[in-house]
Amino acid sequence: MTSTSASPGLARFNVLGEHEALAALHEVCASTAWAGRLLTARPYASAEDLYAANDTAMAALTAADLAEAMAGHPPIGRPAPGDPASAREQRGMADAGEELKAEMLALNLAYQDRFGHVFLICATGLTGEQMRDALRRRLGNPPEPEREIVRTELGRINRIRLARLAEGTDPA
Repeated sequence: MTSTSASPGLARFNVLGEHEALAALHEVCASTAWAGRLLTARPYASAEDLYAANDTAMAALTAADLAEAMAGHPPIGRPAPGDPASAREQRGMADAGEELKAEMLALNLAYQDRFGHVFLICATGLTGEQMRDALRRRLGNPPEPEREIVRTELGRINRIRLARLAEGTDPA
């Protein structure tokens, strides 16, 4: 959104009480530090301002903050039951065959063993094969560069979810 005026969804978010706004932000990202930074930057004149606040908050997250954020994401190929956002974002795995699903499970476990957290990728629009290929590639990364890739992917996921919040649709 490039408008200079707040959309109806963003205007609604701007006037929510602190508790309600924090709950909406936690639907976007599980990091308490991230949500706190976005909450204190209200009101937002435009979605672009909201996205810029996301980028600034993402850059400031510590390793512990990133871990907290990642804990809110289910493994690729296993969307959280009853979570439409999780299912929507991982739609590329929905029609995957059993072989690909089994391979993703094994790769996810190997990734978790190596890095200590779930494999995080902005899965929106990706096929199951694309997610698998990215997971295979990233398994060989050293921990520090992988953490920065995770930070970037999380920022992309947050932007998609924030767009939904700014539009006034389901924020997650």
